[in-house]
Amino acid sequence: MRQELHSLQVTTRGKGLVPIDRPVLDWVGQSGIETGLLTLWCRHTSASLVVQENADPTVRTDIERYFETLVPEQPGRYIHDDEGPDDMPAHLRAMLTNTQLSIPVADGRPVLGMWQGLYLFEHRARPHRREIVLHLIGD
Repeated sequence: MRQELHSLQVTTRGKGLVPIDRPVLDWVGQSGIETGLLTLWCRHTSASLVVQENADPTVRTDIERYFETLVPEQPGRYIHDDEGPDDMPAHLRAMLTNTQLSIPVADGRPVLGMWQGLYLFEHRARPHRREIVLHLIGD
């Protein structure tokens, strides 16, 4: 059994779903591990990770709009606003999604469905540089 560890840097443009499939698939493929388990960990409290449809971009638009309605940015609504009106809503959105994903690996690739993509979900309004830690264990 082998283990591999990698840090993936993702630059965002502000709020939204950022595809991370390609760098994740490339890294897993280069690892030489054929069968195992991949864990992705987002090292932030105002961004998250999701598996979502990758075929129709309107799905991402609808998800982003839904979260704007579910956790609105309204001045005076939240006590915590140290970094602006998107600060506390970003923490809540991250809490409602995932900061960690576990995905089986078979034949040297993460086992994703035909229409499934991996995304970093940025919850802050301004651009950020995010770190995702990838851990792969297997043979």
